[in-house]
Amino acid sequence: MRNFDYSVLASRSWDSEIIGLVAQVHEYKGRQEIYLKQKPAELDRLIEIAKVQSTEASNDIEGIRTTNTRLLQLVRDKTTPRNRDEEEIMGYRDVLNTIHENYEYIPVTANYILQLHRDLYKYSHKSIGGSFKNTQNYISATDENGREFVLFTPLAPYETPAAVDAICESYNRMTDMQEIDALLLIPVFIHDFLCIHPFNDGNGRMSRLLTTLLLYRSGYMIGRYISLESKIAKNKELYYDALERCQEGWPENEDDPTPFIKYLLQTVLAAYRDFEERVSLVDEKLPAIETVRRAVCNKIGKFTKSEVMELCPTISKASVENAIRQLVEEGVLVRHGTGRSTFYTRSDAGTFGQQ
Repeated sequence: MRNFDYSVLASRSWDSEIIGLVAQVHEYKGRQEIYLKQKPAELDRLIEIAKVQSTEASNDIEGIRTTNTRLLQLVRDKTTPRNRDEEEIMGYRDVLNTIHENYEYIPVTANYILQLHRDLYKYSHKSIGGSFKNTQNYISATDENGREFVLFTPLAPYETPAAVDAICESYNRMTDMQEIDALLLIPVFIHDFLCIHPFNDGNGRMSRLLTTLLLYRSGYMIGRYISLESKIAKNKELYYDALERCQEGWPENEDDPTPFIKYLLQTVLAAYRDFEERVSLVDEKLPAIETVRRAVCNKIGKFTKSEVMELCPTISKASVENAIRQLVEEGVLVRHGTGRSTFYTRSDAGTFGQQ
């Protein structure tokens, strides 16, 4: 039987990579807090972008999708859902907003996790919201021949309520004792949550919402301004690989959480770096064309107009489009493709194979 006792983490030796990642996140967090004290109005735009990206990305990982136009309308509460996917997108939006606005008043308990799961399915015709699983579930994968196989068998339904209580109790006890850094404790909690797989559906989305909640409650507010879900979605193979590597030996307490700890720390660190890059552009109050020029000069490889707009949250869509057009005319950027498939590269990148 799996034992959930996070006190063993306090006496564990961590490798130099983990120690370095924790130190870097602490450093970036300190710099972010200094900037946030100035409370520039431009940060509101970063918050809006992050909410849209988080809602889209976390659902997209699970194959839940809608059009960009509909997504914006749903996130901004300008329409009602038309199908099951949009119902679940609306539910995610509501839970994410609840966490953003009330994280200080959402304790880490099984009861509150059930209530968040209930709200995830608030608009859905499914009757599973707010209840632990009642049938055995499996984490499956597909081989190169298209055959599905069981990768991991989570806890049985009868074991689930006690297990969720146990991870919450152990997490809260160690948080109160402050004997282990929250940046190490949070990934272990989330990995255990995913291995328990407590719900019939929605486990992945709940794990990402809980990651945001736990980070906020520990003072790491980066997810408010930069979407962690978006970063996970862009590298979901690494996400699944890290989880899979940690699952071996989990039922017998012989697992090693190191791969997932490193993965989550790297994701959080990348978000902090993005935040600094974006606020540096906001801070200098440059003309639109120069702001976009600075943004694209830091891009490597292919990028889209939407990605440039994310980097320049204080500039209107029309201004970004005009700036990109001008940079193409100047020869700074190269346009590729047409319509929705359009992307850009820096002209100094050249083309592979050309001399």
